[in-house]
Amino acid sequence: MAEAMVLPQHQEKNGFKNQTIRVGTRKSQLARIQTDSVVQGLQEHHPHLCFEIVAMSTTGDKILDTALSKIGEKSLFTKELENALERNEVDLVVHSLKDLPTSLPAGFTIGAVCKRENPHDAVVFHPKHAGKTLSSLPEKSVIGTSSLRRAAQLKRGFPRLEFKDIRGNLNTRLKKLDEKEDFSAIVLATAGLRRMGWDSRIGQILSPMDCLYAVGQGALAVEVRAKDQEILDMVSVLHDRETVLRCIAERAFMKHLEGGCSVPVAVNTVLKDFQLYLTGAVYSLDGSECLQETMQTSLSCPEEEESEDGPSDDVQHVGITARGIPRSAQEAAEKLGIRLAELLLSKGAKHILTVARQLNEA
Repeated sequence: MAEAMVLPQHQEKNGFKNQTIRVGTRKSQLARIQTDSVVQGLQEHHPHLCFEIVAMSTTGDKILDTALSKIGEKSLFTKELENALERNEVDLVVHSLKDLPTSLPAGFTIGAVCKRENPHDAVVFHPKHAGKTLSSLPEKSVIGTSSLRRAAQLKRGFPRLEFKDIRGNLNTRLKKLDEKEDFSAIVLATAGLRRMGWDSRIGQILSPMDCLYAVGQGALAVEVRAKDQEILDMVSVLHDRETVLRCIAERAFMKHLEGGCSVPVAVNTVLKDFQLYLTGAVYSLDGSECLQETMQTSLSCPEEEESEDGPSDDVQHVGITARGIPRSAQEAAEKLGIRLAELLLSKGAKHILTVARQLNEA
């Protein structure tokens, strides 16, 4: 059952006649914190609107005894929320972008991608290992992670260590780490730890040399009905240009590879001086095989193009409708992701991913 919280009432205007904007979210503490930050941003831009937060449980929240990669459902943390959106029970939904498949259900779009928090992975150590790094842990120390991507890379870089699946929300995983002796450390997203106010638990932030991150990691996405022009207009103020372009490239790379959480695919993006750099990699499950390449593209484009975007000409790029961001820049970012995927496929990525998927399903 969904539970609702209504934020303070404001007088309505801007086309939403006495209408409350209902915002869907998962029930976890982190999801609520993320949703609250999005609603706060919307409230600042639209002070006359009222927002109601509707929290619900998803499949991924309910199934905690099976590895995410083995459940066999693409929309583990999004399906129930999208069902509510389709039934008009909510007007928009807040997700971690990395949870959203690169192909959205028909009729939906990502109307806003918020400014990205640090996308890298972090290591949280058992209290008895405080002050250590992965390199300085004793041999055969057990590291907990629910991600095939993290495990494959860290097995490759730290063959002395052992890796074991760990499930549950952030609170649950930290409790398992601290109160038992099963794990020497666990690997989590830096962004989630920071949003929870747990910076002090971060013992090590993994560099791209140690671990490339997940597509979309650290960014929040606002999913809406594609035909709902007023809501699209309302949420588009939250778009962060750099985050949008980086994530379009990452999602295009993933989509062209036909990757997902059931195979180890990883990325790193940098946008500097109108140059977008994308590093992408695929791995075997044990990390013994790896294909990694980097490409770049120019995103310089005429400023006047910004004003051309509008409701009559919304174009989705890997599920994202990015009003106010030059279409030529979006197209360049998407093409970069596709070109990098094609390069890896030409070098044998399909075989690595196919084997990884088969082994994972087995």
